[in-house]
Amino acid sequence: MADTVREIERKYEADDDTQLPDLAGIDRVATVVEQGVEVLDARYYDTADQRLAADGITLRRRTGGRDAGWHLKLPVAPGVRDEVRAPLSDAPPAELTALVRSRVLDQELLPLVRLRTRRTVRVLQDAAGVPLAEVAEDTVRARRAGEGEEAGEAGESGEGPAEARWREIEVELIEDGGGDAGLLDEIGRALAAAGVRPATSASKLARALAETGLERARPDKGRTKGSGKGSGKGKGSGKAGRTAGDIVLRYVREQVRVIIELDPAVRRDLPDSVHQMRVATRRLRSAFRSYTKVLDRSVTEPIGIELKWLAAELGVDRDREVLTERLRAGLAELPRTLRLGPVAARLRIWSERRRAGSRGRLLAVLDGPRYLSLLKTLHALLEAPPLRKAATRPAPEVVAQAVLKDYERLARRMETALDTPAGQARDEALHGARKAAKRTRYAAEAARPALGRPAKKFARWTKRVQQLLGDHQDSVVARGALRELATQAQHAGEGGFTFGLLYGREEARAADRERELPEVWKKVSRRENRAALRP
Repeated sequence: MADTVREIERKYEADDDTQLPDLAGIDRVATVVEQGVEVLDARYYDTADQRLAADGITLRRRTGGRDAGWHLKLPVAPGVRDEVRAPLSDAPPAELTALVRSRVLDQELLPLVRLRTRRTVRVLQDAAGVPLAEVAEDTVRARRAGEGEEAGEAGESGEGPAEARWREIEVELIEDGGGDAGLLDEIGRALAAAGVRPATSASKLARALAETGLERARPDKGRTKGSGKGSGKGKGSGKAGRTAGDIVLRYVREQVRVIIELDPAVRRDLPDSVHQMRVATRRLRSAFRSYTKVLDRSVTEPIGIELKWLAAELGVDRDREVLTERLRAGLAELPRTLRLGPVAARLRIWSERRRAGSRGRLLAVLDGPRYLSLLKTLHALLEAPPLRKAATRPAPEVVAQAVLKDYERLARRMETALDTPAGQARDEALHGARKAAKRTRYAAEAARPALGRPAKKFARWTKRVQQLLGDHQDSVVARGALRELATQAQHAGEGGFTFGLLYGREEARAADRERELPEVWKKVSRRENRAALRP
């Protein structure tokens, strides 16, 4: 079973003759305890084209030291990584390879470099003996995977020396210890005074790849075909020469990046990861539908169908969580005298039955062939974007037209919803308007780099409409669940008074949202707001 350790560290490099300073006495450090010398032997795995290294991820098999085994390091923030560990085995363990599937796809993981490290470890403690940080002084020897080991294509043909050697110092806060970022700053200043320099590479692997001639040049994905010279400027367009293709692909790339990067977080069941991944799939699908003049619909429409499927799978457990929390919050607001019968237990049983199997189902989806095919398609989309002729035009004009087109669609749905008599038909009409509001908001967010403040303001007001409509729809769904709970309670002889009371409160809440809606909608539909979007 894999374990996870949060690494917060700083890396440095030093010449062979540089002496490390005595760190006792800085900040809260009272003593420096020598932990002896470790000899570590690690093979780093990646695809032949180094997809993991491109995203700052390392996968290694290491023997020696206190934590021998497989280590997968996932970046969290600068200087912060999550290290997911698994026991030693001959091949990369499935629980770790699953976490890199969104990057690797179905490519083979190969050992590209081997690092042998002689490590001297010192633990910094405070006056009470509480460990604060660990200082590891490493002498590293790196070489390409060679005789007796598998070698990636780059390792066999790359230019440069096959071996490299350097001295590195790692300063890491001890998990659950008493150290903090301030301590790392103090240690850094003491090391700098002794002639120790901040590391020029983010990791040992990055330096090994560079110094053994294995490092691959990364293609520039910052611009699109048809962008650059000759592109016009528009109001609020920001950087000169931006085309519609530049703006739309920037947004598309960001959503694809979020989906790929959140995949391991969803697999690890990290907080809010499922929700954020689902939002990214919806944003990407909305961009395909809003910007059909920029992206070829014949290519993006099938992808949109798969994104809709993925969003639905991600939503199975997320919707249950949101609904359960809403019902629990409503129950907690009731005076105790109005909570008749085992209503809390009934709600818990109802929620747990819905959750049963949902986690396993989601993991099966992420491990399945349909999801893998979608990931491959998204990667291919970024490599060869299906741009149309309008992609070469100045961005402000094209993106403004797309936002305003989505607005007109929203306006029609809002008019229909507000004119529909109260009841199920209005609920359905308001739900349709909510979907249109979300799409309009996303289109405006994508257009912001080209249109500036007007797009930001328009997106903000559209989001407010979406939120009102979303709360209304959540009330509709909650009332359906409360009817189901009341029926179950009655069949069990428990009575449904409390669930009926909650139903009435949800009805009143939905009515409040309907009363607020016209005034908020007026702010979105003001002519001057739409006029400000036009270049």
